[in-house]
Amino acid sequence: MHSNTQETRDGLIEQVRQRFAEQILALQETCDGIPTIWVDRAHAKTLLRYLHEETSPLFEMLFDITAIDERLRVNREGQPDSEFTVVYHLMSFTGNCDVRVKVPLFDADLHLPTVIEIWPNANWYERETWDMFGIRFEGHPNLYRLVLPPTWKGHALRKEHPARATEMEPFTLDDDQEAFEQEALLFKPEEWGMQRKSENSEFMFLNLGPNHPSVHGAFRIALQLDGEILVDAVPDIGYHHRGAEKMGERQSWHTYIPYTDRIDYLGGVMNNLPYVMAVEKMAGIQVPARAQTIRVMLAEMFRICSHLLFYGTFAQDVGQLSPIFYMFVERERIFNIIESICGARMHPGWFRIGGVAQDLPQGWETRVKELLEFMPPRLAEYDSMVMNNGIVKRRTQGVGVYNTEEALDWGVTGAGLRATGLEWDFRKQRPYSGYENFEFDVPYAVNGDCYDRCAVRVEEMRQSLRIIKQCLENMPAGDYKADHPLTTPPRRKEALHDIETLINHFLSVSWGPVIPPDEVTVAIEATKGINSYYLVSDGSTTSYRTRIRTPSFAHLQMIPEISRGFMVPDLIAIIASIDFVMADVDR
Repeated sequence: MHSNTQETRDGLIEQVRQRFAEQILALQETCDGIPTIWVDRAHAKTLLRYLHEETSPLFEMLFDITAIDERLRVNREGQPDSEFTVVYHLMSFTGNCDVRVKVPLFDADLHLPTVIEIWPNANWYERETWDMFGIRFEGHPNLYRLVLPPTWKGHALRKEHPARATEMEPFTLDDDQEAFEQEALLFKPEEWGMQRKSENSEFMFLNLGPNHPSVHGAFRIALQLDGEILVDAVPDIGYHHRGAEKMGERQSWHTYIPYTDRIDYLGGVMNNLPYVMAVEKMAGIQVPARAQTIRVMLAEMFRICSHLLFYGTFAQDVGQLSPIFYMFVERERIFNIIESICGARMHPGWFRIGGVAQDLPQGWETRVKELLEFMPPRLAEYDSMVMNNGIVKRRTQGVGVYNTEEALDWGVTGAGLRATGLEWDFRKQRPYSGYENFEFDVPYAVNGDCYDRCAVRVEEMRQSLRIIKQCLENMPAGDYKADHPLTTPPRRKEALHDIETLINHFLSVSWGPVIPPDEVTVAIEATKGINSYYLVSDGSTTSYRTRIRTPSFAHLQMIPEISRGFMVPDLIAIIASIDFVMADVDR
């Protein structure tokens, strides 16, 4: 169970107090119960190192780094003066708890030291924070743009940057500007931290992507080759960036739900789940048991759909073409069932603040039984086709290996972490939406290679079927949505009584609910790993800051680490085994 108890929190804060009594600026209360410690810039790194190496429990993983532009925020009771706040979110797997560290900064002096020596995965998180907010991390080896183009002016998540195209001049591209943009695209190995030659050979540079069938989206990797051996493989992301976090500041709490579907676009409603649960936590909404179970059932269907696509493309990338055609047939059958319940297939945007959009349709049980009948024999068939195939094994066993410690250093979660031998699943360790009521196992493997990452996901599909079966057999009666004034859209029946209720209903539908000022992080075990939403409300109808921490972003950062010394075909197997979606990376 979730051990982020009052006792754990008090114990952790007491340890920090004893060591950093003078340096703590404030302890902030948030509705998610995560201890939030404000510390000044001079002592931030020392505190972070202390949490990583000396506290009990230790915080092995840097889960996220982001920032908040505080300059327009009104409700900041109990928080130190700050114009820009850098937020570090740390996770302890041994203690099963989290902590936030916040550092206040001012616009005239936006810098603080890098923490790459403590956690290597801080590299991209710091670059992204610089890219979006203009906060410099001193000692960072490569503080270039990460998500936005190198020629971009300004920092997009600062409040002065417009959130709509209509607030800007129409886009034009004259010849001079085009030449400037083209020049910026030229590949210069030195800017990527690569040498052109070694003592005994000249290196060859190869572009893999941004349009290459095996990089699964608009994604580029710059390869440095010594003959056929990979010396380095540097990922280049951002081609799929759509400003999803910025949109969170302009959409109402309710109208942002469909945007979440497009993050891990193979995860469908599973993307809605951490977002709506975060809003519900701030609003104090209790979701009825029926709605929770419906959510679990749909989320697990999408987990199977996502894993099937991974399974097929994984086999395809190592040269086995037929499985993907079979697996797409199964995926289509599951989408038909999802469509009969939600009215849409890949992106239903069907969860709501307080529950789901409508009740299950008549006859839903028949469709779900179909799934439970046709799927197990197909999975058994795929085992013999893919997992027991000698060529697949030779291409993937012992390739792209990392251990549990390395996985935690690089922020790896989900199947990639479980394939290293750590039996850790958010649904089991910190149950949400009623997962504590279900019986299922957490598959894990021990070799941490490409083959094991696939094997874990294959077994996860079987466990998802177990969960769906329990949803079918134990679906609670009751409401599909909470009866709370802040659920959206609100119940209609009351709106027809008198004009005041009708006006309230109209405002609630058009502007959405007013969520009390607070901050919250809610995470789930998504298809690709741990996905979380960190929301800041300033007591308004829109979010003040929406931060989406996606698993794929962390996973791609590890590519150079696990591919050096291999050959290009091995790199393709490694990329395939990660199971990422570029929209999940770039947001």
